[in-house]
Amino acid sequence: MEERSTGTVSAVRGSVVDLYFPSGAPPLHTRLEAGTKGEIVIEVVSHQEGEIVRGIALSPTRGLRRGDPVINCAEMIRVPVGKQILGRMFNVFGETIDQKGPLGDVERRGIHQPPASISRRVTASEIFETGIKAIDLLTPLERGGKTGLFGGAGVGKTVLITELINNTVGKHEGVSIFCGIGERSREAEELYRDIQEAGVLDNTVMIFGQMNEPPGARFLVGHAALTMAEYFRDEAKQDVLLLIDNIFRFVQAGSEVSGLLGKMPSRVGYQPTLATEIAELQERISNTATGAITSIQAVYVPADDFTDPSATHTFAHLSASIILSRKRVSEGLFPAIDPLRSWSKMLTPQVVGEKHYGVAQEVRRTLAEYEELKDIIAMLGLEELSQDDRQVVNRARRLERFLTQPFVTTEQFTGYSGRVVDLEDAIDGCERILDDEFADRSESELYMLGKISEVKTNSGVQRQSDQDDLADGHEQPESDQTDLKE
Repeated sequence: MEERSTGTVSAVRGSVVDLYFPSGAPPLHTRLEAGTKGEIVIEVVSHQEGEIVRGIALSPTRGLRRGDPVINCAEMIRVPVGKQILGRMFNVFGETIDQKGPLGDVERRGIHQPPASISRRVTASEIFETGIKAIDLLTPLERGGKTGLFGGAGVGKTVLITELINNTVGKHEGVSIFCGIGERSREAEELYRDIQEAGVLDNTVMIFGQMNEPPGARFLVGHAALTMAEYFRDEAKQDVLLLIDNIFRFVQAGSEVSGLLGKMPSRVGYQPTLATEIAELQERISNTATGAITSIQAVYVPADDFTDPSATHTFAHLSASIILSRKRVSEGLFPAIDPLRSWSKMLTPQVVGEKHYGVAQEVRRTLAEYEELKDIIAMLGLEELSQDDRQVVNRARRLERFLTQPFVTTEQFTGYSGRVVDLEDAIDGCERILDDEFADRSESELYMLGKISEVKTNSGVQRQSDQDDLADGHEQPESDQTDLKE
């Protein structure tokens, strides 16, 4: 291990600090401490001429002056790992920020680690079941893969994240790590409270690089989260669900750091090292023989331009994309996953099997035909459709409602008991709806169910049940005005 040494500050330009070490320049990624109490943490990012190194400050540089002493800590930034970190909230330095006191004596590891070697990786494609029908059927996640979650404010992104955390703990006996990159402090506090109320905090680790922190801290917090995740995968031999919000803010932080370091900007003003920086983060997310890190990442697309470099470089690493639709929120269809715009590379007969693939494709085809018929229904009415088209509408509306699901984490708000649904039950339910087994049943009977076997068996009040539900205070997602009129 390199010995600790002392240097001096030779220049300060915002978050960029030049430092002089007469005894020799410390290596890249070394942690340096400046200030009267070592409160200003700096990471070495490049070597200049002679014994001059350039660092990026991870904490505010207010009060730092030329000539101030700097201590070479002779190690990279390290974060705690182990069972003790479960249920806690950290910053990029591995310090607790949840006001529950210090961790005590725990193992610490450097945040910059190489990805798992090719020889250690498991190459077989395996489905990561979430217990959520709409995801498992139409956009199956890859165990050890990366999934993009696209959604604006108020479309159920946080609810979906907390449910995924809950199901990972219960179904896979794994741990969840939430990494907030550029999160607002309000969002972090709300998510912490939601996870606590859902009862899954004890198997969750939260780490934040908040929006008010310098770009260096926001840029490195993703690597800190991955170091924690790699411990649970490699040492504890557990599956890890890694949730990252937001990948675009990671790119933004890298762009700010690049600009501060004086690098020539590339296309659309992004840093020239954009592809490398994203790859360094994403390639650490993988599955090995001991466990898997499965990542779900919120992705913001600037101005809805999917050709933006930040989006295209991110898409290259994703194995699935889940699009949340505001229109489906307004219709009361939760989770508000858009089945036609979401996709997964895992949805092939070779991976999921012929039956799953066939049912999923038929569901998509039925919903796509219904989408095309909506304009005709709005202008001319359902009566003007052919008998075949009416059957398509009948199936599609029942499929939409069957793909809704009550979540365990929202029981106190909805009044519906939460369900975790096996993939086989989701496939069976959709297959039976496509076979018109429930054509004579009310749409509301399929709303907010788990398995299809939960549909009421009393056949005498199918049509009347809509009014009964409304009378009981259970609001329907839409009126049944477009039900088939026999």
